[in-house]
Parts: sequence; C-alpha cells; structure tokens
Amino acid sequence: MSPIRGGGPAPTSAPHGVLLVDKAPDRTSHDVVARVRWLLGTRKVGHAGTLDPMATGLLVLGVGQGTRLLTHLVGLDKTYLATIRLGRATTTDDREGEPLGEQHDASGIDPGALERALQALRGNIQQVPSTVSAIKVDGKRAYARARAGEDVELAARPVRIDRFEITGRRTDGPHLDLDAVVTCSSGTYVRALARDLGAALGIGGHLTALRRIAVGPFDVDHAVHVPGRGEGDDVELPLRGLGETASQVLPTVTVDESKARLLADGRRIDRETDLGGEQTRTAALDGDGRLCAIIRADGNGWKPELVIPLEART
Repeated sequence: MSPIRGGGPAPTSAPHGVLLVDKAPDRTSHDVVARVRWLLGTRKVGHAGTLDPMATGLLVLGVGQGTRLLTHLVGLDKTYLATIRLGRATTTDDREGEPLGEQHDASGIDPGALERALQALRGNIQQVPSTVSAIKVDGKRAYARARAGEDVELAARPVRIDRFEITGRRTDGPHLDLDAVVTCSSGTYVRALARDLGAALGIGGHLTALRRIAVGPFDVDHAVHVPGRGEGDDVELPLRGLGETASQVLPTVTVDESKARLLADGRRIDRETDLGGEQTRTAALDGDGRLCAIIRADGNGWKPELVIPLEART
C-alpha cells in the first residue's frame, strides 16, 4: 500500500490504486467519491458498487488507472450484516419508507416457519428488485419513477444467496427484529430479501440496518474512514497497488520487461503457461509485482485488453 496524505492540492504525480473506504451512515456513495477526489486532487475516482445512504461499510474505490480495474471488481460477491424487522412492510422495503399494509404481531413467530422461509430464499433464486432501486426502466431510474408517483413494476432476475443466517433476535412490541449475515451475488438487494421474508411469513418485513463487510476478498476491517467536509482534511489514504489488487481477483503471470513493453504497445505476447480457457482474463505483472496489463488468452498468445502506462504501474 502507498499511503497518500490528502489535503486538496494536486499531488506532484497523479495517484493510482484502489482505496477501501468504510462509509459512514447518511452519506451517499457519490459524496464519498467527491470527497476522495478533492482530498487526492484528482478527478479520476470511481466506485465498484454503491451503498444506500442509510447503509454503512465497504466501498471499493478506483483511483487514477485503478478506475480501469473496477470492471473486474464490480461483479464480486458481497457480504452484509443486516437487521430485518418483521411485522410490517414499507413502501421502500426499508426503514425510510412509509408503512405499508397492516401491522402484524411477529413476536411469537414459529422458529420452524422462520427457518423454512429463510431456506426458500437461499441458493439460486429469482428476485424482484425494490421499486426504489437504481435499475433503469425505459432510460429512467426506478427510484425516480417511484418518487414521481409512477407505478413501477420490475421483472424478477436471478441472484444467488450463499448464506442467509440469523445471528440474533429481539422483540420490540409486536415487532421481531432479526440480525442476519447475508453473502450473495452482485446485484442482490438485501432490502428485497427482508421484504420477501416478511411476505413469505404473511406478516410483512423491512430492512432497518445494513452494513457491507466484504466485497470479494476485500474486508471492511482494512478500510479507512474518509472525513466529510468540516471534519478535517489531514488524512492518510492508503492506496492499494494495482498489481496487489488485481492478483486478488484474477490469475497472474509474471512477464519480463521486453514483454511488458510489447504489451504496452498493445501487442500480443507468447503464451508459455496455460491458465485455463481461451477467455481467461489474467493480470500480467512485472518482476516487482506491478500491474502491466490485463490480458486474455488468444490462441498461442496473450492479447492485452487493458494496458497500464509505465508511469502508472503500482
């Protein structure tokens, strides 16, 4: 990692890498990106998947040439800690929505019925996203249509739930609050899991808290807090190297400098090692472990798909 001290002024050389951020509540993902842009003095910052303002936890940001790695990070599995309140649904499937339907007494829910409902939501399932999701419907975000009073109907789509486990339960009057761990494929809506769990039990349900603790191999324990405006600017932002990051999500091959130069020119290189199928994406690293390119097996060679300039290798 290369710690970079933020503070606004443009650095002497453009920063490149990946930053793990622990997002605070009530901040949008865009707010965090904008703040990191200012702190690092660069416009080239993006993220590999948003979090709702009420949610906290891991945001994976690409900086400089790191933004070009995001396509290989956005589809990684996610792990969340969630709190689900059973007893009533809401218009947004979370605590920020208006109550929907009747209030039900969930305090005495049968454990066996709960487990059967959970089991039906594990594995490969078809999930209808929340109507306030960012999915586009005829070119417009679903949440924008819903907030404009339109009747939004989204099609079910396949998602994978590897883990949906209850770790704690508490009653609050007629409500039953469930703490849960969810590990799922990218594109899964935990709000929709809360909604569907309540619907399966016939008592309604919604999400009251959400924290993302992992994205693929990246853990929130290694993330940093990014101060908001007015919280101070003197902060170290430890950028992970592109080679280090790519090697955690892709197979790797080490190339000598002559082949690194060929890749930098967009040229194919000979393939000396069979790493799998013809479509296998591979991280080409130099002798120092820095990322030179993302390459794809192509016949008897490797063809570069993404080339990192020499001055940006990390």
